Amino acid sequence: MSTVLAFEYVWYMNSRDSDSAWPDVCAEVENATTTVSVLPVDRLRGRRLCERIGVTEYSTLGALVMNTGGLVIDHGWLRVLGGGGSGLPDVVEASGLDDGLVPAGLIVAHDAVGGRFAIDGGGLGIQPGEVCYWGPDTLQWMGIGAGHSSFVSWALNGGLTDFYAYLRWQGWESEASNLGLDEGLSIWPPPFTKEGGRDLGAASRRPIPFNELVAFYLDTARQLDALEDGQKVRLVIED
Repeated sequence: MSTVLAFEYVWYMNSRDSDSAWPDVCAEVENATTTVSVLPVDRLRGRRLCERIGVTEYSTLGALVMNTGGLVIDHGWLRVLGGGGSGLPDVVEASGLDDGLVPAGLIVAHDAVGGRFAIDGGGLGIQPGEVCYWGPDTLQWMGIGAGHSSFVSWALNGGLTDFYAYLRWQGWESEASNLGLDEGLSIWPPPFTKEGGRDLGAASRRPIPFNELVAFYLDTARQLDALEDGQKVRLVIED
């Protein structure tokens, strides 16, 4: 079911060092049980990014950063980050490392509804090295019980279906596939509200820049942290 769009994909697959993780990633893509596109990347840029985050292509993360701009999985629902391009940020940009910040975790993927996956760097409160998810329905980090390599394999082989059971609706495939890679779906009422969580199929949805969507959820989470559990709130959105 996979669709591979990587520039010089076959050449890289056949010519990389046998110790590299890239051939294994290629095999995972070829045998994926859902749709997947491999985005092209400037390999020199990918190499510099690997040096920036301290990984090599012998890891799955390094192989993705050096050889791909990212993976677009399951009709565009999940975007696994690599070296960036085609509308996707690279892992350094997505994690705020370009701003000189030391992130609590390294952002490695995001989804069509504003959720993000990150490797816990010791500051997410889960487990260092574990991939964690921050979703628009919970507004907090939770561990998925796997490292990055297992996460990528899980995403390529049907793991998203059950994981997103409460964040999808009939016809989500068409809406996700029509998004730009720098966009996400704004849902109203939001999924973290009682009303929004009842039926996402009946909610209002529209594409907006992904960074704006994440900023909205982060700001909301910051304000809700000061409230007591169960306290009612009134959401006001201002332009």
